[in-house]
Amino acid sequence: MEYPVTYTEAELIDGLRARDQKVFAYLYDHYSPALFGVIVKVLNDNHSAGDVLQDVFMKIWRHADQYRNDKGRLFTWMLNIARNTAIDILRSKAWKLGQKIQNISEDVRLNDGKLAVYQSVDHLGFSKVLEKLTKEQRVLIDLAYYKGCTQEEISRLLGIPLGTVKTRLRNAIIQLRNILNK
Repeated sequence: MEYPVTYTEAELIDGLRARDQKVFAYLYDHYSPALFGVIVKVLNDNHSAGDVLQDVFMKIWRHADQYRNDKGRLFTWMLNIARNTAIDILRSKAWKLGQKIQNISEDVRLNDGKLAVYQSVDHLGFSKVLEKLTKEQRVLIDLAYYKGCTQEEISRLLGIPLGTVKTRLRNAIIQLRNILNK
């Protein structure tokens, strides 16, 4: 009987830096659903999210030597790569043009009454953590981290001063950190 292979975080980092394809396959198998969930949340487009996910894993493979464990966990580093890549795509001119020019078949759908459910970072319990924040804090986190809005854009969207946005966003992040450290 063969037991499934598991790795410690240090082994994953060492294997990734050594370009071990088994370690990379393990990373992909175990972390792609969560990274895909973040990308879908930012882009709101499943088809493009698959392409972006591939790009994210290529960045992880190419830039493994840039990971610093004193800055955070491996998963957090990969999550930031996924989020930042998705935001870069979202802000690109090609993406904006593609969103304006849509195929008519994408706009006309038959509703069969079923909702599609996609695996996201929720399986990590993050949605439960976000529920502990105030509604105002959740909106700020959503706009800044999932929608890719700058603080200036959030200020304009919500009609509140930029300094207030900065303070409230900082407080929300501190609150999240406190919740996660418990």
